[in-house]
Amino acid sequence: MTTNGKKGKLYLIPSPLGDNDPAEVLPAPVLGLLQGLRTFVVEETRTARRYLSRAGLKGRISDLEFHELNEHTDAGQIEGYLKLFEDGNDVALISEAGLPAVADPGAQLVALAHRHGIEVVPEVGPSSLMLALMASGMNGQSFAFCGYLPAKGDERKSRLKAIEKLSAGTGQSQIFIETPYRNDSMLADILSVCHPGTRLCIAANITMPDASIRTMTVAEWKKTGAEIGKRPCVFILSAHGNTI
Repeated sequence: MTTNGKKGKLYLIPSPLGDNDPAEVLPAPVLGLLQGLRTFVVEETRTARRYLSRAGLKGRISDLEFHELNEHTDAGQIEGYLKLFEDGNDVALISEAGLPAVADPGAQLVALAHRHGIEVVPEVGPSSLMLALMASGMNGQSFAFCGYLPAKGDERKSRLKAIEKLSAGTGQSQIFIETPYRNDSMLADILSVCHPGTRLCIAANITMPDASIRTMTVAEWKKTGAEIGKRPCVFILSAHGNTI
């Protein structure tokens, strides 16, 4: 794979969950590590450039090398990223927000690295999923991340009923996310199909000045007439104790 046999490392670099200062949510050692890296695999180059500029690399962005990995990247192109690690060159993987490779196409690069004996180094940073779970008051010992639920109404309602039933039977917290512009339709479906006693946590804009994290029963949410709007959001359901 390399001319001298040495392979670089793959660093998994978290990014802020919103448009806040990276120093507010990333440890100083991670920001320091960025100073020595020049090859980046990112979801969207423009977003990554803006993030790195705010993280202390302003004035050096033109010297950096960017490669995109998103839903449009084919398997052959990802396989070709092996060459980035030649001659001991280290590579950083950055998601659009939060932890790379979690609900993120970057997981394909991590899998590639493992297949070819490249060391993977995860760095510390914010996870909207874990922060939401921490603040929800729900079961943090047994939980599942369900990712994105189906976009179509009937399919989504069916999936909501299924994960609610699973939670009722196991006590397991069920975590899922939605595209921001569908947040309110997701909330409407939850309130229409879930048991009144099921607890729902809605965690929006976590780590941002206007963050909102609140857990109530479905019946209580109905009384509020709440709307989420187009904000990054994590939903958590807990139906423990309900007969469903």
